[in-house]
Amino acid sequence: MAISRNIAATYRGPGRVMRRLLEMGAREDRALAYLMGACALVFVAQLPRLSREAHLTGQDLNMLMGATLMAWIFIAPLALYAIALLARGVGRILGGNGSAYGARLALFWALLASSPLILLHGLTAGFVGPGLELQIVGLIWLVVFGWFWIGGSIAQERRS
Repeated sequence: MAISRNIAATYRGPGRVMRRLLEMGAREDRALAYLMGACALVFVAQLPRLSREAHLTGQDLNMLMGATLMAWIFIAPLALYAIALLARGVGRILGGNGSAYGARLALFWALLASSPLILLHGLTAGFVGPGLELQIVGLIWLVVFGWFWIGGSIAQERRS
């Protein structure tokens, strides 16, 4: 199934999509591609906000974009791998029988599947600016991301 269809299906049932992704076999290159795609989308989502910030404060846009690129393409993947490892540890403590690959895939897929809302958040930050609207969109993204991650984690931990 195409990634865009899997993303749409995740909004209807994250556990089903996670089980389908896990049935495709443990391929670290696929998980890494999901992670890098998600990080690239998060970087792109930050561009309207950075442009607004550079315009309002007089800062150099290239410097802001460079720092954000470094953070999302090089540092965030390492941090997300560590977070997935911690999530697998929690799953093991709670009696799950998933795998470290499944924990990584659940986190990376949750980030990629929630990327449409991240893009909306970036547009809101760029065009509307700080305020209640931005906080509402951010809260919606956080709830949806949590739903996807928890649903995917439960699905992969219940796998036998």
